[in-house]
Amino acid sequence: MYFPTAGIECNPLLPFGVALGISFFTSMGGISGAFLLLPFHMSVLGYVNPSVSATNQFFNVLACPPGVWRYWREGRLVWPLTLTVAVGTLPGVFFGALIRINWLPDPTNFKIFAGLVLLYVGGRMALTTWKARHNKTESMRAGGSAAINPAGRQPATDRCTVLVWNTRALVFVFQEKNHTVSTRKLALLSLAVGLVGGIYGIGGGAIMAPFLVSFFALPVYAVAGATLFATFLTSVAGVSFYFLLAPFYPDMAVAPDWRMGLLVGLGGMCGMYLGARCQKYVPATLLKCLLAAILLFTAIRYLGQGF
Repeated sequence: MYFPTAGIECNPLLPFGVALGISFFTSMGGISGAFLLLPFHMSVLGYVNPSVSATNQFFNVLACPPGVWRYWREGRLVWPLTLTVAVGTLPGVFFGALIRINWLPDPTNFKIFAGLVLLYVGGRMALTTWKARHNKTESMRAGGSAAINPAGRQPATDRCTVLVWNTRALVFVFQEKNHTVSTRKLALLSLAVGLVGGIYGIGGGAIMAPFLVSFFALPVYAVAGATLFATFLTSVAGVSFYFLLAPFYPDMAVAPDWRMGLLVGLGGMCGMYLGARCQKYVPATLLKCLLAAILLFTAIRYLGQGF
């Protein structure tokens, strides 16, 4: 099948299958998988023009809702956390798209930038996971305390309950433990993450989820739904912005490749739902180690190609 905007030709089952596999594993950590789909597009398929970022965000638009719905159904979607992250990342996404088009159109420079971002995020997550390796809470298996009752609902201890949400702090209860985060710090971090996410074409979730887990010490089981939903919202804005900018750059492919986006999006929808459904049976520490390893591997690969 030929993809006109991307300027490539490939078997349609390939991007569909890769998107399904990637999103299945990454959705367990609250990440859509777009950050790994981008190297696949660029390095394997040869899709290197700026529209790859918009196509990646279109993947998020289609892939995230099934995972979000599953987390919401199980009572693990913290709405105040979701909205705070989304409001903070939206402005950054717009500015990030402008930077990507005007200053980072060359794939070589783009790979160096992406590699440095992923190296930092992956290194931070690996360090915090290593320090917390003896923490029983972090290594807890959700399968032991998150059993589904006959009605198909999560037990009360595994459902998130918001206690406080204002301009100063957000406090919620998960698994009988209070978790507190500064609303202002969260909003500022979200703004910076949105900027990087807009440039990279990932909506910010791949960076936000590790920060929430490592920097704010929030449980991965509780933040996954919030980061996926925030990724969905910011990706809708990002795709719209790239689409509106396309007429102003007639000599450059800026708008998404809708055909490619539909294929990877459908694969992502399947993988996202299955990953969200299976997440509660996977230890949190294992999820963190998996995400850190993938991030570091991708970062080293990108930096090697860029330099």
